[in-house]
Amino acid sequence: MRKKPALAEGSSPEGDLLQEHWLVEDMFIFENVGFTKDVGNIKFLVCADCEIGPIGWHCLDDKNSFYVALERVSHE
Repeated sequence: MRKKPALAEGSSPEGDLLQEHWLVEDMFIFENVGFTKDVGNIKFLVCADCEIGPIGWHCLDDKNSFYVALERVSHE
């Protein structure tokens, strides 16, 4: 993951609140997604090519739930 060069005006150093996600139940659906190392019991989803992210997250307690934030990906 890349660190943001500076906080945008009005943004919080605590992070973004993302409320809308797609639920993906099979990690093999992804074509180009990588996973970070464990952060507690969470792995974050990132772009496998450029490592920009996170674009979503996966809780290790539930092996079949991968959440992709709608605001972090292009979709039509």
